[in-house]
Amino acid sequence: MSDTRRRVKVYTLNEDRQWDDRGTGHVSSTFVERLKGISLLVRAESDGSLLLESKISPNTAYQKQQDTLIVWSEADNYDLALSFQEKAGCDEIWEKICQVQGKDPALDITQDPIDESEEDHFEEIPETTHLVELPPCELGRLEEIADLVTSVLSSPIRREKLALALMSEGYIKKLLGLFRVCEDLDNREGLHHLYEIVRGVLFLNKAALFEVMFSDDCIMDVVGCLEYDPALVQPKRHREFLTKTAKFKEVIPITDSELRQKIHQTYRVQYIQDIILPTPSVFEENFLSTLTSFIFFNKVEIVSMLQEDEKFLTEVFAQLTDEATEESKRRELVNFVKEFCAFSQTLQPQNRDAFYKTLANLGILPALEIVMGMDDLQVRAAAIDIFSYLVEFSPSMVREFVMQEPQQTEDDVLLINVVIKQMICDSDPELGGAVQLMGLLRTLIDPENMLASTNKTEKTEFLSFFYKYCMHVLTAPLLANTAHDKNSKDHPEGSAKINPVCPDNFQTAQLLALILELLTFCVEHHTYHIKTYIMNKDLLRRVLVLMNSKHTFLALCALRFMRRIIGLKDEYYNRYIIKGNLFEPVINALLDNGTRYNLLNSAIIELFEFIKVEDIKSLIAHIVDNFYKALESIEYVQTFKGLKGRYEQEKDRQSQKLNRYRRDARFLDEDEELWFNDEDDDEDGEAVERRMDDDFSDSYEKFMEAKKGAANGANGANNAKSATIPPASPAVTSNTSSSSVKTVALPATPVVKTALVGLVDYPDDEDEEEEDEEEEQSPRKRPRLSS
Repeated sequence: MSDTRRRVKVYTLNEDRQWDDRGTGHVSSTFVERLKGISLLVRAESDGSLLLESKISPNTAYQKQQDTLIVWSEADNYDLALSFQEKAGCDEIWEKICQVQGKDPALDITQDPIDESEEDHFEEIPETTHLVELPPCELGRLEEIADLVTSVLSSPIRREKLALALMSEGYIKKLLGLFRVCEDLDNREGLHHLYEIVRGVLFLNKAALFEVMFSDDCIMDVVGCLEYDPALVQPKRHREFLTKTAKFKEVIPITDSELRQKIHQTYRVQYIQDIILPTPSVFEENFLSTLTSFIFFNKVEIVSMLQEDEKFLTEVFAQLTDEATEESKRRELVNFVKEFCAFSQTLQPQNRDAFYKTLANLGILPALEIVMGMDDLQVRAAAIDIFSYLVEFSPSMVREFVMQEPQQTEDDVLLINVVIKQMICDSDPELGGAVQLMGLLRTLIDPENMLASTNKTEKTEFLSFFYKYCMHVLTAPLLANTAHDKNSKDHPEGSAKINPVCPDNFQTAQLLALILELLTFCVEHHTYHIKTYIMNKDLLRRVLVLMNSKHTFLALCALRFMRRIIGLKDEYYNRYIIKGNLFEPVINALLDNGTRYNLLNSAIIELFEFIKVEDIKSLIAHIVDNFYKALESIEYVQTFKGLKGRYEQEKDRQSQKLNRYRRDARFLDEDEELWFNDEDDDEDGEAVERRMDDDFSDSYEKFMEAKKGAANGANGANNAKSATIPPASPAVTSNTSSSSVKTVALPATPVVKTALVGLVDYPDDEDEEEEDEEEEQSPRKRPRLSS
């Protein structure tokens, strides 16, 4: 069999009964050795990869819809669809499928799979019986027709045959004619039967029947039949709602009659699926899959037709940004764009890409900047939804726009600042809009989705922009609510207790929690920029004021912020924490919590446990030196004893390390005496001079010259002595018998003691001085902690 290649889109039906686009490629039907049969193959047009490989099984039910769709199911609950660009391609592949299955290509569906019991049963039916025999379409036969339609739903073969019978005889329109008669006669029994009939026909799940039922001249009668549910005392008034309550608003007149008809049809069919039909049971879920597909492909067609009408969209955005546009008109325009973006989610990726680029070129972002600042809550909510579509699709596009704004406008009206202000000013008690906007901001400042290959500077440029123009707006509520603690760094003792804040208002606390969550994200992902900002604004001190909040979730947010900072194990942060004595509010919160075993208690202990396990020496020393007396009574965990142990181990290690370099002055004198004795045995005076020159600094040149003279001439000994011994130096007795050695050693002894010992012991002396200073300062640094 020769390969036939046609351009198609591959769709799969997900768990939510929505079609997911799997890509575009070219389809062929060929024999696949591995699958042992003729198969449908789709290779991606972009890279030739295999998008679909499906064997045409004799028992698989294939269905052709709308001339360019082929739909079928594989395994359990795995539906596939091929959407052809051309009708000719669809017809050709359909013929191949029918050829493999031995079916007539004139049919729109091949035989459905059946179980063994059905197979045995239908073997008895003569092959000449192609259709179900329908009773005459008369008022007196409605009950019989309803029973027939209901009975076939359990059998795939009988459903197919009934569908063919309904199509071949124009039966649907005859039934709808009877509906009008029954309604005129107020024949409730007949209307109830028509409800069962129409509902059953919808559950046949046949696209060809839908095309008839949802046409302009039939759909309102179909809705009318579905009003007369036998389970209801009074019929619903769905037609009244669709014709009188639901208004079709054209923000800009639509001149294309086909497009208008398609919009009306889609709205009404969606209403039937979502409102009129009852929620399908587990056994009926697949009965309406074709109805879902019908709506899906209608939406794709609507978006494509609108997008191709350049004059229409241009006019929409011109009116949206025009200051003269009335508020009510602008509201309708915003709602239209929102719905337009929602429909665009049905497009395949490359088409969606073109769609959003079209919106960007038309000025969607400047338009959003205007409408987000409006007082109308509905307009603002719709604008936020549109903004979320744009950010989710292409954060880089939004970033590129906002970085160009400072050249054209003031900081206050930057798009991101408008978004931040909307988040801060959300009037919803539960802050639903603020939560949504916070998620969008996090997406925008997330370095993970910033392009690296095409634009390596995007991350640096955008983060610099954000921290320069926007960060002060984001942190303003946080700084404002902790402002009365601004002088605490000048009075570190008990500062958290002197100024017990915090916002008692639940909505404000929620807002601060959102801001802290965003700042914590920044600490984790923006190493340099956020570090500079925290240091310059002393931000951690202000955040830790919130540890006093009566809202535990806010205290936990503040603690989480500090935990992220410590988790980086950055010594710059550690020195900042130590210098600011910023553990004090955390420890106060722990002590104030008392013996309560709650989340706050566990989170604080985990913070100190992390410091202990990671052995962050600078923080351990600071905690033990300043707070151990307040913490040593906590024995239900070993964390604080462990910190003390780590501190003692490090102190012992440092002490041993220093002792290796520390010697007693007497031993040093004896060593030097022996060294001079050994060197005196060397007859080469020049060697002695080189050794001395290596071991001593240039400041002792005079001494070495005097020593050299003493070694070369005995008469120079007294001169050397007088030249080198300091006036107040004590005399040192040598054990050697040589007078020449004695005269050399005498001046050497005090020189070595003051110079060499000083050089070796210098680190130790400095360490002792630091320890002395710490002992003097410790009582003043230790906070006044209260339990």
